[in-house]
Amino acid sequence: MSDGSRIPGFYKLSIEERRRRVSEAAGVDVEALTAALTGGLDPRAADKVVENVLGVYALPFGVALNVQVNGVDRLVPMVVEEPSVVAAASNAARMVRASGGFHATTTADLMISQVQLYDVPDPEAARERLLAHQAELLSLADAAAPGLRSRGGGPRDLEVRDLGDGYLVLHLLVDCQDAMGANLVNGMAEAVGPRAQAIAGGQLGLRILSNLCDQRRVKVRCEVHPRDLELRRGDQVVSGDEVLDGIVQASRFAERDPYRAATHNKGIMNGVDAVVLATGNDFRAVEAGAHAYAARSGRYAPLAVWRREGERLLGELELPLALGIVGGTLRVHPLARLALELTRVTSAAELAHVAASAGLASNLAALRALATEGIQRGHMSLHARSVATAAGAEGNEVELVAQRIAEAGHINLEQAELALAALRRAP
Repeated sequence: MSDGSRIPGFYKLSIEERRRRVSEAAGVDVEALTAALTGGLDPRAADKVVENVLGVYALPFGVALNVQVNGVDRLVPMVVEEPSVVAAASNAARMVRASGGFHATTTADLMISQVQLYDVPDPEAARERLLAHQAELLSLADAAAPGLRSRGGGPRDLEVRDLGDGYLVLHLLVDCQDAMGANLVNGMAEAVGPRAQAIAGGQLGLRILSNLCDQRRVKVRCEVHPRDLELRRGDQVVSGDEVLDGIVQASRFAERDPYRAATHNKGIMNGVDAVVLATGNDFRAVEAGAHAYAARSGRYAPLAVWRREGERLLGELELPLALGIVGGTLRVHPLARLALELTRVTSAAELAHVAASAGLASNLAALRALATEGIQRGHMSLHARSVATAAGAEGNEVELVAQRIAEAGHINLEQAELALAALRRAP
């Protein structure tokens, strides 16, 4: 990556110039980049992805800047409809970058495939028999996905859980390599199910993956110096130490109150989901796993926490994150493939590192805003551009109308139309 992820003044550039700069930084042909970004998914291709297709629905495709993960600069593709998410993540990543960037690790990349057994006559004895047949059951699972085995993946272990009242669930722990792995592990569960029933007795129930992939987790940490947290608005200055303490207090609020924790985590998922969607992965599965993990103790809690460590702010995020860089939507969606080219990841683990870092950056940006001026001001100033466009503003008019209605504090269609009319009457 020639220029890294630092491109100052990027938001001021035209769309064409942004594409040129990104193509240079990522080493992607600008014509290919433009073709993918303007075309997206062809309706005929979409017809092969889901049912009853009428067309395609577009969302903004942006790129977060300034992101450095484990010492490597990353341009981070994000697909999201909410104003301020991309800008906020980029701004927070710039603060983190000054203190060494994000540091990410993954646990063992294992997906869980479940086989349900019910009406089991003697669950404890059945559990022992299943564990005694572990090698046989893993062999059946392995044979169900020979392509995965050829790539170095496959089933690695087996667990049996007693859920009470004659219910057992068998877990196959599967290394899916660079695939998300849903179809792979579902096929293994189907293959193993009948033999597991024969060994345990009882009835055979569901055979499907779990989206609570707590054996495929990502941990991200970062530090921020107070000088980079300082906030200036005209003549007003909020010191970095004040901002730091406000962020820590906001974090502790989320740790004590599940109502706040839900919104805290939503801010994290703003960043995570945008990357997941841009790269053709399943953001509903990621959401389900993240929120289930947040409630694993029996009480819903924040996925990221912030603390003062010496003079610096320390942030840490942990969540389950099953992503793939092969298969699925990537086979048919050119923009998903382009997104992976832009971020230049070479493994599913690296993509998970990037997505989680975007999530922690989004959380930092939200907490910094909440701890100082409140989140609405920045959010609504960006929303004003959408309202100006809806009022009929074109070209340079959009920014001028947005500025007028934002400064007046009346961000609605009627005021935008009035501002546009006044602008066009002016010499």
